[in-house]
Amino acid sequence: MVKDLSRRKFLRNGSLGSASLLLFNLPAWAREITSFIAEGQFAVHNIPADKNLDPAWVRSLYKRTIPSTYFKSLNELKFIGMPAGGLHAGTVYLGGDGRLWLWGIYNDSREGVDPKTVLWNDGTREVSVRNRDGANYVEPTLAANRRVLEQGFAISFDFNWKKITRELKEEDWDEIKFEASYPQATIRYISKGLPVEVVVKAGAIFIPLDADNSALPATVFSINVQNRSTKRLTVSIGGWFENGANKITAKDADGMRQNVASRHNGFASIKGQFLAAKPDASSQRDSGTTCITCMGKDVLINTSATPWPVTTEFFTATSESPAEANPNEKLVSSLVTNNFVEPGAGTETNFILSWHFNHPLLKLDKLPETQQGYYYGKRFRDAAEVGAYIAANFKKLHGNTLLWQKTYYDSTLPHWFLERCLLNIGTLATANTYRFANDRFWGWEGVNACEGTCTHVWQYAQTMGRIFPSLERDARQRTDLGIALQQDGGIIFRAEYESRPAIDGQAGTLLRIYREHQVSADDHFLKTNWPNVKRAAIFMLAQDKNGDGMTDTPMENTLDAVWEGEIAWIVGLCIAAAKATQYMAEEVGDMAFADQCREYVEKGNRNMAEKLFNGEYFIHRPDGVLGKKKLGSYNTCHIDQVYGQSWAWQVGLGRLWDREKTLSALRSLWKYNFAPDVGPYIKTHTGGRPYALAGEAGMVMNTNPKNEPFAYGENMTWQLGYFHECMSGFEHQVASHLMAEGMTDEALILTRAIHDRYHAAKRNPYNEIECSDHYARAMASYGTFISACGFEYHGPNGYIRFAPKWSADNFKAPFTAAEGWGSYSQKRLGNSQVHTIEVKYGILQLSELGFDWKVGLPPRKSVVTAGNEQIAHELSISGTAIRIKLSRKVVVKAGLQMIISIN
Repeated sequence: MVKDLSRRKFLRNGSLGSASLLLFNLPAWAREITSFIAEGQFAVHNIPADKNLDPAWVRSLYKRTIPSTYFKSLNELKFIGMPAGGLHAGTVYLGGDGRLWLWGIYNDSREGVDPKTVLWNDGTREVSVRNRDGANYVEPTLAANRRVLEQGFAISFDFNWKKITRELKEEDWDEIKFEASYPQATIRYISKGLPVEVVVKAGAIFIPLDADNSALPATVFSINVQNRSTKRLTVSIGGWFENGANKITAKDADGMRQNVASRHNGFASIKGQFLAAKPDASSQRDSGTTCITCMGKDVLINTSATPWPVTTEFFTATSESPAEANPNEKLVSSLVTNNFVEPGAGTETNFILSWHFNHPLLKLDKLPETQQGYYYGKRFRDAAEVGAYIAANFKKLHGNTLLWQKTYYDSTLPHWFLERCLLNIGTLATANTYRFANDRFWGWEGVNACEGTCTHVWQYAQTMGRIFPSLERDARQRTDLGIALQQDGGIIFRAEYESRPAIDGQAGTLLRIYREHQVSADDHFLKTNWPNVKRAAIFMLAQDKNGDGMTDTPMENTLDAVWEGEIAWIVGLCIAAAKATQYMAEEVGDMAFADQCREYVEKGNRNMAEKLFNGEYFIHRPDGVLGKKKLGSYNTCHIDQVYGQSWAWQVGLGRLWDREKTLSALRSLWKYNFAPDVGPYIKTHTGGRPYALAGEAGMVMNTNPKNEPFAYGENMTWQLGYFHECMSGFEHQVASHLMAEGMTDEALILTRAIHDRYHAAKRNPYNEIECSDHYARAMASYGTFISACGFEYHGPNGYIRFAPKWSADNFKAPFTAAEGWGSYSQKRLGNSQVHTIEVKYGILQLSELGFDWKVGLPPRKSVVTAGNEQIAHELSISGTAIRIKLSRKVVVKAGLQMIISIN
């Protein structure tokens, strides 16, 4: 009995462990206990094959509908925290009622956005859950508890001989509606009897392909007030912001806070700073500046506002002289505009809230770059300069942000689907990522958890590579092929924070290099890095010791263990990476190495299909000597088993191994791993972390549908807990593959399961949690969007392709390319179809295009125009795939269209 209690204690504390808990750090008694059978090891597989889903509900997933909207009246605003600042500028959340909260801008080393430990009943017992184990999933952070700085907006007007004042906060309105788009949320404030409608659009400057201007430490608010009365109204719109300088550390003897106002051509601002009386006060991690800026010529300035509660005086008081306060006092400034609004008309005021805290994160002491500060610190002297830069370029910066938002959501794809695919890019706008003064990009796995832009985690993320490809190219060139590259070609999977490669991270990095090459305007990136790319590929190929195209060298993988044998998901990932390397070798003219990679791919494809398929799904074949002594997935159904093929569809590698066996594997994942309610499974299969709870749907990482004894090996270790979890990054990867293979129902259901788990009534919709908050792997979500569009792109070759997975007769969706982005649409009518590519930003260089042809008769005539010019071309068809080869490279500029008509 004593031994059993010890085992339970270990499973509670150990199997809920994380990447930082290594087995050799455990005491001897714990290592001995790991040999005992984990509590869920012999549990009977209990995921129903029949998902019993309502067909009408499944059909509804395809409908366009409206943006996901959360309501005050339904108590859905309290958890909402949309990352509202620029990339790599800390974590500032936009709340459901429009107020900013959290303010994780002070170089805080604590793990997660809200470090805490909570108790969770897993169905069998109560366990202690840390932040990296899902504490914020079990008990989400409340916005009301983390309002570090005083900040807000209010409106005031006279109506029926009364002065009416309303703060833009939950308590002051009958109803608030939060439309959860990204990067700009829309918030609507409604009260009966009021003659005005208030609509706020808020978020960061966010312009795909422009990583510099998307990395501004600021949030923009556009406050629009519509007059619905029959009389002219004078509407005052005011905003206030607390001086946040030295907010955390300052004591009274350290100095004074000071607000300083300034007027400019077209805007006014108030900077909050700290006047240090002691030298060390200016070097604290929270030493810096904050600023509120308001667009307008006649802005009322008050450097010392007292807006609690907001009264008439708030909208009329002015003081442009510097104001000071002791550290133990709040010093708040305000800016107000007065606007005459005719009946039926509206007025809009734009505010910019900015911050600047350019101090190194002490937790990253192994990175010398941190001592130089951050990228935004190099560009701007203080928060006032940030605000002034945005104000001076407001039309361009804010205009392009809104243009992207309109372009992205102007689609025939469902709103909820577009939201879930994109919003995880907000991870880049949290303290999960950094861009140092030397321009180097760097990221955690989750906020302040697990260092080193980890290759075996970040390689799942598809979003940044498509939206901000320059950041990915920097990470490949400077880190993976630079700092992390060993002499033998191995890539240290955490760079400065490790000493070993990870085999899945190695293969995934080669695939990302190919993607980064594709999302480039020319071949400079590939040719510059080819010698190191080749070294890395040679290392990966060498891990196939017996030459059968299936890697069999025990190496670290993303499940924080070293597995023995031939493992389908690792074998397949290496095959895909070898295929990508083959294509890269061909492009640089290294035909001998291309042939070597081709041979590896051919053998691997053949042997994987023949030797690692058990009749239903792909498996882990045990090592010939060690057998199943160590932890592994073996004959179980593993979520990543055909991950290599999933990656292949993302970068246009085509079909790798046997199609029918791949589809069988996906059907098995659906049958054995997807649970409409994970509750019964996690109650019997204990030890996993709570990333999906009873009553919620999800795809479990690894299941034992055949109920084999010792299915996961004979020697149980803490990593077994991973097998019983639902980690959204892996689920997104499977969803993207299901979509690519035409299993659209399953793809949408799985994506919707994640979307519903993060409904605002339950937790923050913008924070997909794994090992800590805003987990990088969740950016795999954009891959499902890529698959839904059937999108392929190769910038250096000038090639683009679209093949929508549904609604192909009338389809519209956005796209991003190397130098521009825009909108694609296609329409089919009778024996003709028309494809339109409209560039909204930048340019798009094209030499070849691809589409699908669904009409029964072969195409006989095609016309291609760019602007007003007709372009000569050749058309060919293979099966249903159409290729349009242009007679020359065509540059389509912003505002122009290329139209392809086929009959």
